[in-house]
Amino acid sequence: MDKQMIDIGVNLTNNRFDKDRADVITRAQEAGVKHLIITGTSIEESIEAQQMAQQWPHYCYSTAGVHPHDAKSVTDLSLPDIRALAATPEVVAIGECGLDFNRDFSPRPQQKAVFDAQLALAAELNMPVFMHCRDAHERFIEILTPWRDKLPAAVLHCFTGSEQELREYLDLDLHIGVTGWVCDERRGQELREVVRHIPANRLMIETDCPYLLPRDYRPKPKSSRNEPKFLPHIAAVIAECRGETAEQVIAQSYVNSQAFFSI
Repeated sequence: MDKQMIDIGVNLTNNRFDKDRADVITRAQEAGVKHLIITGTSIEESIEAQQMAQQWPHYCYSTAGVHPHDAKSVTDLSLPDIRALAATPEVVAIGECGLDFNRDFSPRPQQKAVFDAQLALAAELNMPVFMHCRDAHERFIEILTPWRDKLPAAVLHCFTGSEQELREYLDLDLHIGVTGWVCDERRGQELREVVRHIPANRLMIETDCPYLLPRDYRPKPKSSRNEPKFLPHIAAVIAECRGETAEQVIAQSYVNSQAFFSI
């Protein structure tokens, strides 16, 4: 089949890729991954992600934002560095932004303020947002709701929530990013059930590499490092859970992602 996929979440700036980043991209291309969206998780990482995207023009793109873990490092809520990055052709979304009450690496009031500031910036610039939510669903919805109709599009990446949470996200017309979490027979059981309820036109696929290596991939990779070449496997597992073909999931998620990021 003519596989064309967009991996909407790759942490390509991670030092686990330092030795062979170009090879990782070559393997992604060989696997049918047509574009990579490199995730910006802090001001420094967002700068690095944009510079990395410049090295592989029209293949790699990036996001610019501050992950809730790094919210504590933000001193200026007008986010001048993110604003400047957003003006470059490589940057296709604001984020990764959101809330993480699981790890609480940044104080919750600061997480909320930095999330709100990024939603405001995305609304002003008319850019889509790439979002993270862990153990903070109610507060996340509360902060996002007033901004939602001012944003062109918004995706909750690495979704692992319940069916009820999914329905509340869909009520806000969010796109939903699904990772190799769905390939984990232990932690991913609920997601395997819930993924069938994602409307076809809202589904996007991602590896979130180097994290979340698909547990059921065979032969088992020697390294625990995930990479974009495993995206077709993740798509096939999602398809199985949805009662669809891998071709259907790949084709639809590609159309969704291309339109979402305007690439």
